[in-house]
Amino acid sequence: MSLSNFINVIIRNGEQGYYVAECLEVNIVTQGKTLDELIENLKEAVELFFEDENPADFGFSEKPNLSIKMEIEPEYA
Repeated sequence: MSLSNFINVIIRNGEQGYYVAECLEVNIVTQGKTLDELIENLKEAVELFFEDENPADFGFSEKPNLSIKMEIEPEYA
């Protein structure tokens, strides 16, 4: 079994001006008012999720990186 070095994350616009980040392979969702706040919250949420877990049990290498994709809704005229 090959372990992944990346946790895939999608960032979307949330409600009330917030950004929402959702990890695709594990059950982690967080939000932030700014992108900087969101990234800090995301890093903390991932650290807490794996705090007492072995990342290999979820198919990840010891210290996986975050691969982030952002969905942006275009404004149509």
